[in-house]
Amino acid sequence: MVYILFSILFFGFLIAIHEFGHFITAKLSGVRVNEFSIGMGPRLWGHKHGETEYSLRLFPVGGYCAMEGEDGDSDDPRSFSKASFGKKVLILVAGSGMNFLAGLLILVLLFSGAKAFVSTTLDSFQEGCPAAEEGYLLPGDELIKIDGKRVFTNNDVALLLGRSGADAVDLVVERNGEKITLNDVPMALRDYETEQGVRRMYGINFKVRESNLVQNLGLALRSSASFTRSVWYGVLDLVSGAVGLKDMAGPIGVVGVMTEAGKQAPSVGAGLINLLYFGSFIAINLAVMNLLPIPALDGGRLFFLVLNGGMMLLFRRRIPDRYEGYVHMIGLILLLGLMVIVGASDIYKLIGT
Repeated sequence: MVYILFSILFFGFLIAIHEFGHFITAKLSGVRVNEFSIGMGPRLWGHKHGETEYSLRLFPVGGYCAMEGEDGDSDDPRSFSKASFGKKVLILVAGSGMNFLAGLLILVLLFSGAKAFVSTTLDSFQEGCPAAEEGYLLPGDELIKIDGKRVFTNNDVALLLGRSGADAVDLVVERNGEKITLNDVPMALRDYETEQGVRRMYGINFKVRESNLVQNLGLALRSSASFTRSVWYGVLDLVSGAVGLKDMAGPIGVVGVMTEAGKQAPSVGAGLINLLYFGSFIAINLAVMNLLPIPALDGGRLFFLVLNGGMMLLFRRRIPDRYEGYVHMIGLILLLGLMVIVGASDIYKLIGT
C-alpha cells in the first residue's frame, strides 16, 4: 500500500511542479494568471488571492495554469497574447523544464552517496566471446559509441545492442587515450557458462569503478541524457508501429509498474529508492513528451508560436486565434480519448494478472 500511495503522490508532485513552472514564469514575465489548478474535473477546493484563483480538483491526472489570452486574443495588456515572443517561449517550456530538473535532481540525490558504479570500460570476457577471440576488443577498452549512438551509461550498452537487431555492430572505443573505430564487431546474444549458471548475454564484463561526488554528478547528467534518448526511441517506435496501444501505459499502469518495482526490493527503503529511480525516468519522460508538437500540449503551442512568427516575417499575417483554438480543442479531445482507452487497458491488465 505504501508504494501505491507514494506513486500517486509522486504523480501529483510532477503535475504540481509542471504547472508551477508555467505559473511562476508567467508571474515573473508580468502575464496575468486567472487560475492555477492541480488536478482536473470538479473543484474540491478553491481560494482567490489577488488576481489568481487557486484550485484543487478531483482527478489527479493533470492540471493547468490558465493565463489571460492564452486561447485567444485579449485586450488586457498583461495577457499572454500580448507578451513578447521570448516570454511566450519561456512560459511554455518552463513546465517541462521543471519536470526535467526534478528528474535530474532525483538522480543527483540517488547517486550522491554512491561509492562505486559499473562503468563502460571492458574488464573481461566470457570464454568463447567472439568479439575478444577475434581480436576486436581488449580489456580496458571504453565503449564510446555503438552503431554511431553515444554510450552515456552502462545501461545504454544492452539498450543499443538490442535495438541494433544485428549480430555485428560498429563500435567506437577509447584505447590507451585514442579513439578507435571497429567495424562489424560480432556482438550477438548467446548462452555463456557463468558462476551463476548458464546466462544469455553478450559475453562482455565491465569494470566497477570507485566513485566520488564529482563523478556521481556526471553520472546523473549522463543518466538524464540516456533517459531523454530512451523516451525519444519510445516515440519513434510508436510512430513506426514497432509498439502499439497495448504496449502503452497511462497513470494507472505506471503506478502499477512503480508498485511492482517497490515490491521486488528487499526492504521498504530499497523499494522507495527503486521508485525514485523509476520516478526520475517518468519526470524526464513527461518533460520530453510535453514538448512534442502535439496539439493541446505545450509543444503544440510552441509549434504554432514559431509558425506564426515565420508567417509574420514572410507574409505579415498570422493564423487566426480561433483556428488555432480549434486545433488545440480537437487535440485535447483526442488526448482525453486516448487517456480513456489506455486507462481501460491498464485496468484490464491489472484485472487479468
